[in-house]
Amino acid sequence: MRFRSTRTALFDGIEEGGIRASAYSSHEIDEHENERAVDGLQDRVSILKRISGDINEEVEAHNRMLDRMGNDMDSSRGFLSGTVDKFKTVFETKSSRRMGTLVASFVALFMLVYYLTR
Repeated sequence: MRFRSTRTALFDGIEEGGIRASAYSSHEIDEHENERAVDGLQDRVSILKRISGDINEEVEAHNRMLDRMGNDMDSSRGFLSGTVDKFKTVFETKSSRRMGTLVASFVALFMLVYYLTR
């Protein structure tokens, strides 16, 4: 009996005169496959859209961070140029007391910056 049911399932739709028309036509099957493909593409597009939005947010955050770093570098450059000008003044006047004070203040400033960044 099992052989008969397996055979029936295997040859279902075939009659002696040829192949019986199936419930779905070829056009309907193709249309159904196309709809599944479109649904898959829509899912992929939405994923890509979300990923590109995340990339955009990340780029904007990095741009803001780089702008802040640029501003900090500009302020540091101004501070250092002022210090260099003071060193030039000290070396030009060759005052040993003034030079000692400037070197000590520079070392103290360096140590302060070192401990603040650590």
